[in-house]
Amino acid sequence: MAETTAGEDWADRHVARWRDHWIDVPFDDDIEAIVVRMGRLVRHFKAAMQEAVAEVGLQDFEYETLHLLIVRDTPGHASPSALATDLGISNAGMTGRLDALERGGWIQRRADANDRRRVGIEVTRAGMDVWRRAMALRGRAEEDLVRTLPPQERVRLAQLLKVLTLQLESDDS
Repeated sequence: MAETTAGEDWADRHVARWRDHWIDVPFDDDIEAIVVRMGRLVRHFKAAMQEAVAEVGLQDFEYETLHLLIVRDTPGHASPSALATDLGISNAGMTGRLDALERGGWIQRRADANDRRRVGIEVTRAGMDVWRRAMALRGRAEEDLVRTLPPQERVRLAQLLKVLTLQLESDDS
């Protein structure tokens, strides 16, 4: 297991370079280091996700759409408009995504039993399988890095990050 208080990292060097540039603006070394490290971690996890998605033969938008379809309150089922809202895209953009996923065999459109004018989206077995393979690869990459911390430090980090996300959520409301 790696030492958690290792020597100087990229963020330390970044802070040292930038500290003297902010003579007339308050500059907090700790805040800068935290934000820079979190950004670097986000980039790492995003790259790991992109590698996993590519390895199983999905494009980013296909994975993102399948992921939001599968992790809903109604797992694997949604209306196109609800999914578009979750993804923050237009209905026209959603149609293009659904067309691609349907061609891949990862979703199917089904007419609503009560109103044949309405369509529901359902993940197929193949869609579930490809998503699970991508999630396993992605999860392995995440675990490989986070397991560098001992269990009690992972718990503490999760608690600290929760404090920040709760603040963010309260600011958004």
